[in-house]
Amino acid sequence: MVDGITSVISKTLKAPQRLARSTGSNFYYAFLLLSRSKRQAIKNVYGFCRIIDDIVDESPAGRDPAAELDRWREEIHACFQGWPSTPFGERLLDSIEEFDLPKEPFLDLIDGMEMDLHYERYETFADLREYCYRVASAVGLICIEIFGYQSVRTREYAVNLGLALQLTNILRDLKEDVARNRIYIPMEDIDRFAYSEAGFRGNLFNSPFMELMKFEHSRAASYFERAAASLSGEDRPSMFAAETMAAIYKELLGRIEAASYDVYRNRISVPKKQRLRIAVSTWAACKFSRSQQDG
Repeated sequence: MVDGITSVISKTLKAPQRLARSTGSNFYYAFLLLSRSKRQAIKNVYGFCRIIDDIVDESPAGRDPAAELDRWREEIHACFQGWPSTPFGERLLDSIEEFDLPKEPFLDLIDGMEMDLHYERYETFADLREYCYRVASAVGLICIEIFGYQSVRTREYAVNLGLALQLTNILRDLKEDVARNRIYIPMEDIDRFAYSEAGFRGNLFNSPFMELMKFEHSRAASYFERAAASLSGEDRPSMFAAETMAAIYKELLGRIEAASYDVYRNRISVPKKQRLRIAVSTWAACKFSRSQQDG
């Protein structure tokens, strides 16, 4: 399902009612130092992500996930009209009102997750980018409203960072996705490097696969660069949680490269202690950035 930001959330959130305590979660480290009210809002946003994700990936036989997604579209509209019909919608409404959250990204997220009901392949990167935008960048556009920002370019930052995180997850989770008959690498790229769907299914690690993965790795790295270039100095201090995610995932992307892109035989991850060091150092760097501006 959502291999970027919401696939990580599936291990980050134990239930919509609380933010996960799991030390295995990248999001735990990113959101650890937020204020209480912002953590609560993030909890509600990612609780929503988990609910929608589970509808697509965990719905039992006999239930219609598309119909359930439609009901949540209605609930989002109801939230923004001030009359949610579910207990979770009521909690989400509190965050919507407190931080003036936009409606469109919530609907984009549902649309993106629904794409997994209809598409198991993406012909072009333009097609894949639309999916990544909906399932990852849309969440980022909600989160920056909670974090707070001044420059309109920070919206561009959220979009680019969401794409970077999602593309990194696609590379990391390639083997697991293939086992579920989902290939998120664009078919045009697979053809370009003379790899094949049969190669994916057989976990074939060869020169074409390495060249393909190197290309996809460079694309993900380019979106991290675009994100960094679009984050203004005035907004960097308030984006420390997003910057923590960026740093952890850049490290993850580097580890994929260090493993010669062999995600078939290696489960790539960043150790817990290193994630904690990244979180602390990123927070300190952003705080220092604020003090420099204040000075």
